[in-house]
Amino acid sequence: MRLAILGGGGFRVPLVHRALLADTLRGGAVVTEVVLHDTDEHRLRGIGAVLERQRDAHRAAHGEPPLTVRVETDLGRAVEGSGVVFSAVRVGAMAGRVSDERVALGAGVLGQETVGAGGISYGLRTVPVAERIARTVAERAPGAWVVNFTNPAGLVTEAMSAVLGDRVIGICDSPVGLGRRAARALGLDPARVELDYAGLNHLGWLRGLRSGGRDRLPDLLADTAALESFEEGRLFGAEWLRALGALPNEYLHYYYWSREAEAAAAEAARAGRTRGEELAAQQRGFYREAAERPEAALELWERARLERERGYMADNRRAAGGVDRAEEDLAGGGYEEVALAVMRAVALDEPARLVLDVRNRGALAGLDDDAVVEVPCVVDANGARPLAVAPLSGHQLGLVQTVKGVERDVLAAVRTGSRARALRAFATHPLVGSVGRARALLEGYLEAFPGLRDVLPRA
Repeated sequence: MRLAILGGGGFRVPLVHRALLADTLRGGAVVTEVVLHDTDEHRLRGIGAVLERQRDAHRAAHGEPPLTVRVETDLGRAVEGSGVVFSAVRVGAMAGRVSDERVALGAGVLGQETVGAGGISYGLRTVPVAERIARTVAERAPGAWVVNFTNPAGLVTEAMSAVLGDRVIGICDSPVGLGRRAARALGLDPARVELDYAGLNHLGWLRGLRSGGRDRLPDLLADTAALESFEEGRLFGAEWLRALGALPNEYLHYYYWSREAEAAAAEAARAGRTRGEELAAQQRGFYREAAERPEAALELWERARLERERGYMADNRRAAGGVDRAEEDLAGGGYEEVALAVMRAVALDEPARLVLDVRNRGALAGLDDDAVVEVPCVVDANGARPLAVAPLSGHQLGLVQTVKGVERDVLAAVRTGSRARALRAFATHPLVGSVGRARALLEGYLEAFPGLRDVLPRA
């Protein structure tokens, strides 16, 4: 099968390639050809060099892999003939992320790229591109499955589903990472545990951890040492997790500790670098060095990847009193393995149970059928079918409905060109909380991203 990766020069593409190479050793590999598409040739060359070195290492250990990689600069030709299309684009590149953060911080609110004001800005400029990609796939590869990595993942998946229906599946590595860490804390095999997880992308809760026919989450919540042995336990604290009766996705730290998270991000910005600026510098260094020394590209990429992983949500971990990441969480195994499991399920009809972003279709009470939610799904050749989950608690449902309303306003703003709907998205987000700040944000982003004036031409 042919796999097209849109955003093929992206920094995480080698993780997917590494998983595909490993898959060739299983027999019946799902992908035999990878097509990389990107608008940035410099990034494509850097990532291409990493993939070549990964291929060299695989060849030395196992012989020539039945997996080819080529580059295609035309979007239509890139997706044509593909069985699966990965959408992993970053509209505005890393400079866009920096502006998302800086404009928000300048208005006195959190600037994270997928949560709050930064996520709204990112969504406003990404949805038009995502919809264009969806239309191109529908026209040029109508039988393909689209796996969406593009952030904000839930919002973008919902935008694409208006064109592609259930043939688009959103993925995120946060739920599987949380489940894996919780299972390990109880001495359980993560592969043999079923997760009761529900919410939206970057806004969900692990409510159950079933193993051996019973829910083991109460055991974990009762054991402070086990609970605080992994990242989310230390980030939120045992007392708060027991009060919730659930394990929140790490991104809920921005909501539960909003003032502390905002202060930590502002402090980092005053010290010289936001998270976006830090990553932009790391990636500039990697792509420059990879161009200069392609023979060392894999080593350079791995060094940059580890640095990136160690700095993940560093502001929040600092706000929580200094929470270090465990070494086992730096190795990968989330994003790319979920992607591979989805591909094998839809292409080879190997059923899998995965937490994914899909249209609700009655699985989660309180949201309509077309709302994209993040819930356990059964995936096979017919796609991803969401499993019915228990209703969210009152505060969980209130937060989910509020944020889903914001996402819907972003979609309406793009589709109607209405700045009023964009203003409402900013003003009603829980992490903005002020019409005055919302006006400042909208004006700031229109100035930072002149192209948004074409997206939002109407008052």
